[in-house]
Amino acid sequence: MGTKQIVVAALMLGIAAAAAAQPPTSSPAPPFPPPPDFVITNPDGSLRVPQKPAAAAFEAYVIGPQDNLSIIVTDENDLTGKYRVDTDGTISMPYLQRVSVAGLSLAEAQAKITQLLQKDYIRNPQVRVEVDQFKARSVIVNGEVRTPGKVSLPGTTISLLEALILAGSPTTSAANEVIVIHPPKPGEKPIDPITVNRKDLELGRAGRDVVLQDGDIVNVPQAKRFYISGFVKNPGYYVLDTGTTVSQAIVLAGGLNDRGSDRRIRVNRLVNGKTVELPIELEDGVQPNDEIKIRSRIF
Repeated sequence: MGTKQIVVAALMLGIAAAAAAQPPTSSPAPPFPPPPDFVITNPDGSLRVPQKPAAAAFEAYVIGPQDNLSIIVTDENDLTGKYRVDTDGTISMPYLQRVSVAGLSLAEAQAKITQLLQKDYIRNPQVRVEVDQFKARSVIVNGEVRTPGKVSLPGTTISLLEALILAGSPTTSAANEVIVIHPPKPGEKPIDPITVNRKDLELGRAGRDVVLQDGDIVNVPQAKRFYISGFVKNPGYYVLDTGTTVSQAIVLAGGLNDRGSDRRIRVNRLVNGKTVELPIELEDGVQPNDEIKIRSRIF
C-alpha cells in the first residue's frame, strides 16, 4: 500500500472512530401508551373507545340465547361446526342431543362439553368453544348524558366509562354520581345498584371493575344543587356533592369577601313542605335546594 493510500485509510478510520464516539441521534421517543380508560381521538377528531385485551373480554363473556357458537372437537368432523343457542339456552349436538350452555362462560361450556363427550363417547376429547356471532346486545344509558338511549355492546362486554363516552358524555347538569343497575335473571334475587363517583371514574380511581353486560342500565342523575348568597365572592348555584359542609360550600363560592362573616349563618331549607329559616354551623351538612345566607361582619 502506497503512502497516499495509507493516509486516506487513516483518515477514514479516524472519521469512523469519531462517529462512533458521538452519541447516536435518536428519534423522538414514542409516546407512552395511554392508560386503559383514557379517551383517545381518531384522526378526524372523533372519540375512539379503547378496547380491552381480547382474552380478558372473552374470559368475562357469558353465553346467551341467539349466540352462534363455533365448537371444534379435534379429529371429530361430525361434532365440529357452528351451533346456534336456542331461546331455551341449549344447543343440539350429535351424540349429546340438547346441551344447556346459556349462562356459562366459554371456558365453562368447553369444560362441560368435554366432560359429556369423555363420559360415554370419546377418550380425552380436545374441545374448543368460541363465539362465531354475538346476539345483538346493548345497555341503556339514561339521565344527564348528551345522547341517552341504547348503547350497543362491541361484542362481549363494555366498561362503565366506555358506555358513558358512547352516550355522548354527561351534561353540565349531571351529578357527580353514576348509578349502575344489573337487572336480575329469572329466579335470582335483585342486586343492589352500584354507585360510582363520576370524577373518580374519569380519573381512573374507581369503577374500573364495573363491567356492563346485556340489559344493564346506567343512570346519570341530575345534579342536586344549593344556593349560597350574601357576603361571599361568587354567590350563586353550585352542585351538591354528598357530604358537603357549610364550610366547603363557602370555599366553592370563592370564600368570604372583605365584609363576610362565618358566624350567624342562616339557611332557608324545605322542611315538611314548607321553607323555613334555620341557624346553621360551619360543620353542618348542606342539603339539596338549601339557600345558605352569609351575613356581614358587625364591625
